[in-house]
Order: sequence, then structure tokens, then C-alpha cells
Amino acid sequence: MKWIMVLGITICMILIALFEWPKMSRNQKKEKAAFVTITAMGWLLAILLLFFPDMPGPTQLIDKLFKPLGQIIEK
Repeated sequence: MKWIMVLGITICMILIALFEWPKMSRNQKKEKAAFVTITAMGWLLAILLLFFPDMPGPTQLIDKLFKPLGQIIEK
């Protein structure tokens, strides 16, 4: 069942790319590279969250990094 969802996510990303790509002119090479990069990262994150829904978020990473520093400052 999850593979059907992967296919759905992939189709959505392809449709977004097909809709947005013609709007960019030929000279916008950096914008196109950024668009491809952000779209690919979004696709990868959606797939990862589909298979690992309990994956920790960025705020949990920041909390683990700065919690010891906060304890030192409180003393």
C-alpha cells in the first residue's frame, strides 16, 4: 500500500515540475537548479516520512544540541 503512495507522491512532484518548468526562461540556470534541488529534497522528505513517520524533526535535534548548554547557563 505504501508503494502506491510513493507513486502518488512521485506523480504529484512530476506534475508540479511540468507545470512550473515552462514558466522559467532559458537563461535562469541557477533558478532551475534550485527548483530541481528543492523539489528533489521535498520528494525525498515525503518518502522518508511515509516509511518512517516517527522520524525526529529538526527541533528535536536543536534541543539535543543546546540542552546541555542551557543547563550550564542555568547554574
